[in-house]
Amino acid sequence: GLLASAGIAGVVVGIAAQSMLGNLLAGLQLVFSDALRLDDVVVVQGEWGRIEELSLTYVVLRLWDERRLVLPVSYFTTNPFENWTRHTSRVIGAVMFRIDWTVPVEELRVELYRVLREHPLWDQKDWTLQVTDTLPNGLLELRALMSAADSPSAFDLKCDMREHLVKYVRERYPEALPRLRVDMT
Repeated sequence: GLLASAGIAGVVVGIAAQSMLGNLLAGLQLVFSDALRLDDVVVVQGEWGRIEELSLTYVVLRLWDERRLVLPVSYFTTNPFENWTRHTSRVIGAVMFRIDWTVPVEELRVELYRVLREHPLWDQKDWTLQVTDTLPNGLLELRALMSAADSPSAFDLKCDMREHLVKYVRERYPEALPRLRVDMT
């Protein structure tokens, strides 16, 4: 009976040690591969945040809303994740619009560039405004791209540009606002 109990205890300890050793090896792999660093911006399980703490056994991710997500380091060696700052913190943000075909796209493009040049969050590198699709409901899909120094700046820049272009279209081209068209034939 004593030997059987020792055998069961040995199996339990072995299983626990296997998990701990696997996590420790995953931690070493992350350290030497430089896949994650403190203050990196990552997206994990659909959550955006910064690496706040990185040890050989766990990673603490400070989420955008100040929550903390604590994950074993083995998560990062066995699951895909986005690292937005692996080589640089610079990112490109996209703003999508669905708008009527009557909108003068070239004038929107000129206005976007004019406002971007004056905006302190734009890094003065990349931008564009393109028609990316024609939709079955009679609208165009426009995509405005703009670059910023980091993801929080890109988020704020995108919001500012979206608000500005909505106001611009509403005031200058109200006929281009999305309308529901019904074919009565």
